[in-house]
Amino acid sequence: MQHKSPVKPLVIIPTYNERENVSRLIPAVLGEDSGLHVLVVDDESPDDTAGAVLESRKKYAGRVFLISRSGKLGLGRAYVDGFHWGLANGYDFLIEMDGDWSHNPRYLPKMLQLAKKTDFVVGSRYIPNGGTLNWGAGRRILSKFGSLYSRLILGVRIADFTGGFNGWSEEVLRKIDLNTLRSNGYSFQIELKYRANKLGFEHAEFPIIFDERRAGKSKMSGSIALEALWRVWGLRFFRNKVLRDKNSPSRSVETRTEPSDVRPAG
Repeated sequence: MQHKSPVKPLVIIPTYNERENVSRLIPAVLGEDSGLHVLVVDDESPDDTAGAVLESRKKYAGRVFLISRSGKLGLGRAYVDGFHWGLANGYDFLIEMDGDWSHNPRYLPKMLQLAKKTDFVVGSRYIPNGGTLNWGAGRRILSKFGSLYSRLILGVRIADFTGGFNGWSEEVLRKIDLNTLRSNGYSFQIELKYRANKLGFEHAEFPIIFDERRAGKSKMSGSIALEALWRVWGLRFFRNKVLRDKNSPSRSVETRTEPSDVRPAG
């Protein structure tokens, strides 16, 4: 089976109060590959994260973009908005990445390499050589249980269901029908992977070390974890409604005309 090599990859970074992190993260991301672009989706951060992004945009003209949203609208919605923007502007491989350095930019070249061979790529904490740093025992257990629980209930062999460092081909995102995604918290990652799998897309996982954020406060909470648990059963029992098209996707290669001017949003 043949796959298109990414020609125009985009890293999407949702933010809320990540000014200190994002001002250093953007240059690090762009330094990993000359073809990478960054889109930050900011939820009106009180610390003026958007201002830091705009400063980076001056330095890296044509490679850094910003969507400024009014208020906290949720992680899943941030990625959906970023996906829509990226697809509308001709990007063919879209990468989800945390804005707090939990996902190290040094893994991006490996993700782009694997994107040449498969439909979506998962940076996995739960395969050999993967793992987490600076987590308490409770959080490690909760995270591992969430992925195991999802794997057992949904019957899909993905080791890291809940992880947020993932890359998606344009074809996958168009086929999923992003506007019908029902999750908005961390269960968004579970739903996205489950839908892609059920639509017949192939994936690859590679090991990453997930490090706790370098600055700021974690947004993980017990309510977010509980949402993920009950959402899994919703996906299992209502998958006929969730998935509009069960047929395997077309593997034909489409020739795209890239826009001459990709404009910053926001």
